[in-house]
Amino acid sequence: MSDDQRDQTPAEPAAQASVPAGPQPEPIRFFGTTWVEHDGGYALLRVGLAIGSLATAIASAMMLRFAYEGLEIGNVGPFLSISVVVLFAIASSIAFTKTWASFSRRPAPSSDEAALKGLKTIGFIGSLIAYFLRCLGEAPGEKLRRAEYERAQVEYARRRSTRTGNPAARRPKRKK
Repeated sequence: MSDDQRDQTPAEPAAQASVPAGPQPEPIRFFGTTWVEHDGGYALLRVGLAIGSLATAIASAMMLRFAYEGLEIGNVGPFLSISVVVLFAIASSIAFTKTWASFSRRPAPSSDEAALKGLKTIGFIGSLIAYFLRCLGEAPGEKLRRAEYERAQVEYARRRSTRTGNPAARRPKRKK
């Protein structure tokens, strides 16, 4: 048998047998599936991401302050200076609200999330603060994914327990 023929053999079924039956937990960004059992450095990840998001929010706020000072040095006038501050404040509050809500529910397929993407980008400090606050209690989105995962496990167990016998051996129902 040549090397080419050996390389074309299908994978061994033992590799497929290692995949557990039933629903699999959905990974969370940065956490993977450590949120299921709170193992694999879950607490360290939460603390590290909370500190990182807070530090990034502070650094971003300092950058915005420098930009505002640049407007003041440029002497653009009070209307533009106030408008920039109000714009970032409103965008940050909307981004905070939308980000916080996204941790507890999935967006509808036809929702306005895509339309608000630019506004959430402008208000990135609000998103970072929401991420920081959520990391203090749990992994962002953990509660939602845990509820979905437990619901899927119950559904899987219900489907597996109701099977009895060979469905092909059943007699067909009589027509009336």
